[in-house]
Amino acid sequence: MLLVVDVGNTNTVLGLFDGDNLIHDWRIRTEVNHTVDEYGMLIYNLYKSGRVGSREICAIIISCVVPPMLNILEPLCLKYFNLKPIIVGPGIKTGMPIYYDNPKEVGADRIVNAVAAFEKYKRELIIVDFGTATT
Repeated sequence: MLLVVDVGNTNTVLGLFDGDNLIHDWRIRTEVNHTVDEYGMLIYNLYKSGRVGSREICAIIISCVVPPMLNILEPLCLKYFNLKPIIVGPGIKTGMPIYYDNPKEVGADRIVNAVAAFEKYKRELIIVDFGTATT
C-alpha cells in the first residue's frame, strides 16, 4: 500500500492507497512543534483504526509546503515504517515540464495537483486549490 501525506499550512491530509483505490483518508492539524514520536503515535493510531499494519505500507510520498515539517516526517518514516519517503519538491522529476520563471518557487502542492490532473485527464486544464495561503 502507498501512504501519501499532503502537508499544508493548517492541515495535514493522509491517504492510504491500495493500487489506484483510496481506502482510508485522515485530516490532522499541522503542528511544527510536535515531535517525531508524537506524530508517529498519532499516525500509528490512525492506520490501526483502519485495520492496516505498518508492514502493509510499502511506499510513502510526502508533499509539503511547511519545510520544518520535513524534519519530523522524514525521520518518522524511517523510524516507524523503515521507509525512505519520496519528497515532492523543487527538482523532482515528474515527466511534466514546469514553465515558470523560477521553477524552484513552485510549491509541492501545485506540482502534485498538476501532475495528478494531467495523469487523470491527459489534456490542458485549470486547477483550483483553495489552501490556507490563498490570497
